[in-house]
Amino acid sequence: MTRRFLFVLGSSRSDGNTELLARRAAEQLPADVEQQWVGLAGLALPDFGDGRHDADRPRPCATDAETMLLDATLAATDIVIASPLYWYSMSGLTKRYLDYWSGWLRVPGADFKATLAGRTLWGVTALADAEPVVADPLIGALNNSAAYLKMRFGGVLLGNGSARGDVLKDTAALTRAKTFFAQEAPLARFLFEDA
Repeated sequence: MTRRFLFVLGSSRSDGNTELLARRAAEQLPADVEQQWVGLAGLALPDFGDGRHDADRPRPCATDAETMLLDATLAATDIVIASPLYWYSMSGLTKRYLDYWSGWLRVPGADFKATLAGRTLWGVTALADAEPVVADPLIGALNNSAAYLKMRFGGVLLGNGSARGDVLKDTAALTRAKTFFAQEAPLARFLFEDA
Protein backbone atom coordinates (compact mmCIF):
# COMPACT_ATOMS: atom_id res chain seq x y z
CA MET A 1 0.00 0.00 0.00
CA THR A 2 1.32 3.44 -0.94
CA ARG A 3 1.88 5.61 2.11
CA ARG A 4 -0.54 8.48 2.33
CA PHE A 5 -0.11 11.13 5.00
CA LEU A 6 -3.08 13.19 6.20
CA PHE A 7 -1.96 16.37 7.95
CA VAL A 8 -4.77 17.72 10.14
CA LEU A 9 -4.03 21.34 11.01
CA GLY A 10 -5.73 22.33 14.25
CA SER A 11 -4.61 25.93 14.60
CA SER A 12 -6.98 28.86 14.30
CA ARG A 13 -4.38 30.67 12.17
CA SER A 14 -2.52 29.61 9.05
CA ASP A 15 1.26 29.39 8.90
CA GLY A 16 1.57 29.24 12.68
CA ASN A 17 4.51 27.62 14.43
CA THR A 18 2.92 24.16 14.54
CA GLU A 19 2.15 24.19 10.83
CA LEU A 20 5.64 25.47 10.00
CA LEU A 21 7.20 22.61 11.99
CA ALA A 22 4.87 20.04 10.41
CA ARG A 23 5.78 21.29 6.93
CA ARG A 24 9.49 21.05 7.73
CA ALA A 25 9.02 17.43 8.78
CA ALA A 26 6.86 16.70 5.70
CA GLU A 27 9.61 18.03 3.41
CA GLN A 28 11.66 14.98 4.42
CA LEU A 29 9.09 12.46 3.19
CA PRO A 30 9.98 10.59 -0.01
CA ALA A 31 8.49 12.02 -3.21
CA ASP A 32 6.25 8.98 -3.72
CA VAL A 33 4.47 9.52 -0.39
CA GLU A 34 1.11 11.21 -0.92
CA GLN A 35 0.25 14.16 1.30
CA GLN A 36 -3.12 15.74 2.03
CA TRP A 37 -3.33 18.87 4.19
CA VAL A 38 -6.62 19.82 5.84
CA GLY A 39 -7.04 23.01 7.85
CA LEU A 40 -9.80 22.50 10.40
CA ALA A 41 -10.30 26.26 10.87
CA GLY A 42 -11.59 26.56 7.30
CA LEU A 43 -14.17 23.78 7.55
CA ALA A 44 -17.86 24.24 8.26
CA LEU A 45 -17.83 21.46 10.83
CA PRO A 46 -20.34 21.82 13.66
CA ASP A 47 -19.58 20.73 17.20
CA PHE A 48 -19.89 16.98 17.55
CA GLY A 49 -23.18 15.73 18.98
CA ASP A 50 -22.74 12.45 20.81
CA GLY A 51 -25.76 10.32 20.01
CA ARG A 52 -24.38 6.93 21.02
CA HIS A 53 -27.11 6.31 23.55
CA ASP A 54 -29.99 8.01 21.71
CA ALA A 55 -30.70 5.11 19.38
CA ASP A 56 -29.30 1.77 18.29
CA ARG A 57 -29.25 2.67 14.62
CA PRO A 58 -26.09 3.55 12.65
CA ARG A 59 -25.10 7.20 12.31
CA PRO A 60 -24.57 8.64 8.80
CA CYS A 61 -22.33 11.65 8.17
CA ALA A 62 -24.23 14.89 8.62
CA THR A 63 -22.29 17.42 6.48
CA ASP A 64 -20.05 17.55 3.43
CA ALA A 65 -17.14 18.66 5.66
CA GLU A 66 -17.63 15.63 7.89
CA THR A 67 -17.80 13.29 4.89
CA MET A 68 -14.59 14.79 3.46
CA LEU A 69 -12.79 14.39 6.80
CA LEU A 70 -13.99 10.82 7.25
CA ASP A 71 -12.93 9.87 3.72
CA ALA A 72 -9.51 11.51 4.17
CA THR A 73 -9.00 9.80 7.52
CA LEU A 74 -9.92 6.37 6.16
CA ALA A 75 -7.66 6.82 3.12
CA ALA A 76 -4.61 7.75 5.19
CA THR A 77 -1.92 5.29 6.22
CA ASP A 78 -0.49 7.97 8.50
CA ILE A 79 -2.49 10.66 10.31
CA VAL A 80 -0.59 13.67 11.62
CA ILE A 81 -2.36 15.77 14.23
CA ALA A 82 -0.71 19.20 14.00
CA SER A 83 -2.15 21.10 16.93
CA PRO A 84 -0.62 23.95 18.84
CA LEU A 85 -0.51 23.47 22.58
CA TYR A 86 -3.43 25.46 24.00
CA TRP A 87 -3.81 25.39 27.77
CA TYR A 88 -1.60 22.29 28.03
CA SER A 89 -3.60 20.23 25.57
CA MET A 90 -4.76 20.22 21.96
CA SER A 91 -6.72 23.02 20.36
CA GLY A 92 -10.52 22.96 20.41
CA LEU A 93 -10.57 22.46 16.63
CA THR A 94 -8.39 19.37 17.00
CA LYS A 95 -10.44 17.99 19.89
CA ARG A 96 -13.62 18.40 17.83
CA TYR A 97 -12.04 16.39 14.97
CA LEU A 98 -11.13 13.58 17.39
CA ASP A 99 -14.63 13.73 18.91
CA TYR A 100 -15.98 12.90 15.46
CA TRP A 101 -14.03 9.65 15.58
CA SER A 102 -16.60 8.46 18.14
CA GLY A 103 -19.40 8.96 15.63
CA TRP A 104 -17.41 7.43 12.80
CA LEU A 105 -17.25 4.17 14.71
CA ARG A 106 -20.95 3.83 13.83
CA VAL A 107 -21.04 5.12 10.23
CA PRO A 108 -22.46 2.38 8.00
CA GLY A 109 -19.80 0.80 5.80
CA ALA A 110 -16.91 2.81 7.25
CA ASP A 111 -15.50 0.02 9.44
CA PHE A 112 -13.58 2.83 11.11
CA LYS A 113 -11.88 0.93 13.92
CA ALA A 114 -10.78 -1.99 11.76
CA THR A 115 -9.58 0.32 8.98
CA LEU A 116 -7.41 2.44 11.29
CA ALA A 117 -5.94 -0.57 13.13
CA GLY A 118 -2.26 -0.87 12.25
CA ARG A 119 -2.04 2.59 10.73
CA THR A 120 0.09 5.30 12.36
CA LEU A 121 -0.89 8.37 14.36
CA TRP A 122 1.67 11.16 14.75
CA GLY A 123 1.59 14.53 16.47
CA VAL A 124 3.28 17.86 15.92
CA THR A 125 2.95 20.76 18.32
CA ALA A 126 4.53 24.07 19.16
CA LEU A 127 4.55 25.19 22.76
CA ALA A 128 5.53 28.46 24.40
CA ASP A 129 7.22 26.86 27.39
CA ALA A 130 10.79 25.75 28.00
CA GLU A 131 9.61 22.56 29.72
CA PRO A 132 8.37 19.90 27.25
CA VAL A 133 6.54 18.09 30.07
CA VAL A 134 3.71 20.64 29.76
CA ALA A 135 2.72 18.88 26.51
CA ASP A 136 2.12 15.56 28.31
CA PRO A 137 -1.71 15.90 28.26
CA LEU A 138 -1.69 16.33 24.46
CA ILE A 139 0.75 13.45 24.01
CA GLY A 140 -1.31 11.24 26.32
CA ALA A 141 -4.55 11.97 24.47
CA LEU A 142 -3.03 11.06 21.11
CA ASN A 143 -1.27 7.97 22.45
CA ASN A 144 -4.40 6.64 24.14
CA SER A 145 -6.54 7.37 21.07
CA ALA A 146 -4.09 5.37 18.97
CA ALA A 147 -4.09 2.55 21.52
CA TYR A 148 -7.89 2.35 21.55
CA LEU A 149 -7.94 1.95 17.77
CA LYS A 150 -4.96 -0.45 17.77
CA MET A 151 -2.91 2.04 15.77
CA ARG A 152 0.79 2.65 15.86
CA PHE A 153 1.93 5.84 17.62
CA GLY A 154 4.89 7.71 16.21
CA GLY A 155 5.06 10.19 19.07
CA VAL A 156 4.90 13.96 19.00
CA LEU A 157 7.40 16.32 17.41
CA LEU A 158 7.75 19.23 19.83
CA GLY A 159 8.95 22.70 18.91
CA ASN A 160 9.16 25.91 20.86
CA GLY A 161 7.62 29.14 19.67
CA SER A 162 5.15 31.81 20.65
CA ALA A 163 5.34 34.63 18.11
CA ARG A 164 4.77 33.71 14.48
CA GLY A 165 7.85 32.01 13.03
CA ASP A 166 9.60 31.46 16.37
CA VAL A 167 9.78 27.71 15.83
CA LEU A 168 12.15 28.28 12.91
CA LYS A 169 14.71 29.44 15.51
CA ASP A 170 14.37 26.14 17.43
CA THR A 171 17.31 24.33 15.87
CA ALA A 172 16.81 21.20 17.98
CA ALA A 173 13.20 20.84 16.76
CA LEU A 174 14.23 21.43 13.15
CA THR A 175 16.89 18.74 13.50
CA ARG A 176 14.33 16.27 14.93
CA ALA A 177 11.94 17.17 12.08
CA LYS A 178 14.45 15.83 9.54
CA THR A 179 14.05 12.25 10.77
CA PHE A 180 10.74 12.35 12.64
CA PHE A 181 8.65 10.47 10.07
CA ALA A 182 11.49 8.04 9.29
CA GLN A 183 11.31 6.36 12.68
CA GLU A 184 9.53 3.04 13.15
CA ALA A 185 6.34 3.62 15.11
CA PRO A 186 5.43 0.94 17.68
CA LEU A 187 1.92 -0.29 18.30
CA ALA A 188 0.39 2.11 20.79
CA ARG A 189 -0.31 1.00 24.35
CA PHE A 190 -2.49 2.76 26.86
CA LEU A 191 -0.35 4.88 29.14
CA PHE A 192 -1.96 3.41 32.25
CA GLU A 193 -1.27 -0.22 31.31
CA ASP A 194 1.46 -2.15 33.04
CA ALA A 195 4.52 -2.51 30.86
